[in-house]
Amino acid sequence: MSAVLPSLRLSRGALRDAGRSVPTPPVRIVHLGVGAFFRAHQVWYTAHSTDASDWGIVGFTGRSPDMADRLGPQDGLYTLVERGPHADRHEIIGNLVDVLPGNRVDALVAALSAPSTALVTLTITEVGYRLLPDGSPDLSDPAVTSDVDLLRGALRGSEALPSVQPSTALGRLLLALEARRREGAPPVALVSCDNIPDNGGHLQRGLTGLASLCSPDLADWLPTGAAFVSTSVDRITPRIDHGEERGVTAATGWLDAAPVITEPFSDWVLSGDFPSGRPAWETAGARFVDDIEPYEARKLWMLNGAHSLLAYSGLLRGHRTVADAMADPVCRDGVERLWDEDIRHLPASLDLDAYRAALAARFLNARIEHQLEQIATDALLKLRLRIVPVADRELTAGRSAAGCASAIAAWIAAVQAGIPLRDAASSAIADADRRGGAEGLLELVSPLLAEDVAFRRRVTALVREL
Repeated sequence: MSAVLPSLRLSRGALRDAGRSVPTPPVRIVHLGVGAFFRAHQVWYTAHSTDASDWGIVGFTGRSPDMADRLGPQDGLYTLVERGPHADRHEIIGNLVDVLPGNRVDALVAALSAPSTALVTLTITEVGYRLLPDGSPDLSDPAVTSDVDLLRGALRGSEALPSVQPSTALGRLLLALEARRREGAPPVALVSCDNIPDNGGHLQRGLTGLASLCSPDLADWLPTGAAFVSTSVDRITPRIDHGEERGVTAATGWLDAAPVITEPFSDWVLSGDFPSGRPAWETAGARFVDDIEPYEARKLWMLNGAHSLLAYSGLLRGHRTVADAMADPVCRDGVERLWDEDIRHLPASLDLDAYRAALAARFLNARIEHQLEQIATDALLKLRLRIVPVADRELTAGRSAAGCASAIAAWIAAVQAGIPLRDAASSAIADADRRGGAEGLLELVSPLLAEDVAFRRRVTALVREL
């Protein structure tokens, strides 16, 4: 344990006074959506790169300013706890140099228009993009239409940008990109790190569509002013409670209002160009590939898809965490059947047997308390991304897609059992259940799957069993 008294809040000044100076790298990265995963993953890779001293990050929160309130007094510093099956490893991470509330649009504009800023990363969750399945802006969303109205006035004039306050992440990003265009700054890389297939392309389509609605000049600039990078990200990082914060203080001697607990495993695969440079993430273990789609699918179907199945089947069986559910033979059998189907549609070159075995071991790490309730949020969108593509492929191949059917049926059963599931589409879910029961909910997940008579019967039979 450190000799520093636990009454001292973690900060760069306190560390310097204790003889453990942590430098403040120059800001060259802007991040949207400061949460635990971002700090366990993208910041960790940056801090572990050989050129970490050249790459500081300024982060902007999402809907809540809570993380800015916690990390601001700590100069962006936090303790990362790698929690293995038997022991913890503690590390202070120093590359996040400032965290600001998401509504500080003025600060975002200043940071992104600076010529020294080379890239923007995003972890705003699937629903945070507020886009339709084809990647176009969802103009039925009042927040999107409000931002379009605001940005049309702000972006089409030649005078200085007014003090407008877009409320959506992409609206704020677009305003900051317009400031960068006017500044004549070099091209910037935009790196989506959310669990969406072709996340870089998804972001590109969304921003291009939004720009086309608001500013023809910005829409014309985007293809040369911004490069869009797709990624596959992987590191299980659960939410923690205040009891964990006390444990970090006991282990390190520092008061830390925002520690992160994560597993030892991490993986990052990227595809795209970085016209103004990037950290040497490959020296920390990241991989750069020409074709990212197989890696995206492996992670989205096998890890995230299994998480979804465990969340709904586990909650139905009274479990609280992934480890609890994975240790249940009934839930484990469902995961194994889902993985059998996933693997049939992935390249063998991805070493799928080893990946599958590693996933099982990671899920069974009981010291990582990954809450099923957390995973179960926004189920409708997640099922469409994680389960439906495999089910479509299985049915096209003439098979039953029984593993995928189990995942969808578990969600339907959880909805009908009244298990509290937070979902941005909650009103549509309630309406589909009221009008059509299990069949109505299946049709909401996928009209094509609902048209397959055998699959529909299998799902409804499983719902009755559950």
